[in-house]
Amino acid sequence: MTHAVKNASKRSADFLMLVYFLVVVIGVGFVLGFLTGPDAWYANLVKPSFNPPNAVFAPVWTILYIMIAVAGWLIWRVAPRSIAMGIWALQMALNWLWSPVFFVAHQPGTALVIITLLLVTVLLFIIQAQKFDKIASRLFIPYAVWIGFATILNAAIFWLNQPMS
Repeated sequence: MTHAVKNASKRSADFLMLVYFLVVVIGVGFVLGFLTGPDAWYANLVKPSFNPPNAVFAPVWTILYIMIAVAGWLIWRVAPRSIAMGIWALQMALNWLWSPVFFVAHQPGTALVIITLLLVTVLLFIIQAQKFDKIASRLFIPYAVWIGFATILNAAIFWLNQPMS
């Protein structure tokens, strides 16, 4: 096989893996969003004044999921068995766990623990990814800001909806 054919084959495999990362991250995110979206329980919760309108979440998550997928793919290309890649997978699991716990199980307290752990893993990914790919690391900065905001929002909802004693 010639060098040019090997390079073309590698680029093709890399592109397919990028597509795979995008399809899995965005696909699972949207399926979970569809299956676990806000319901009457959520509509009746007391929310803080800084709670964004529901229409904000889908566009924000679309952009973030694209960035998350690309960051994961970039690290997979250079360090597929690294701590950074393990942290990426862990943050994805926590990300996907939060919605069912909050919206389906109606457990904002447990969801607060999950999103706090998610924020920690996102920050750890930024630090670990920096060693391998600065772009991957930087792609997680808006995600960290959003999850920081979402953690505060989750905490506020939890506290505002505590039963009166």
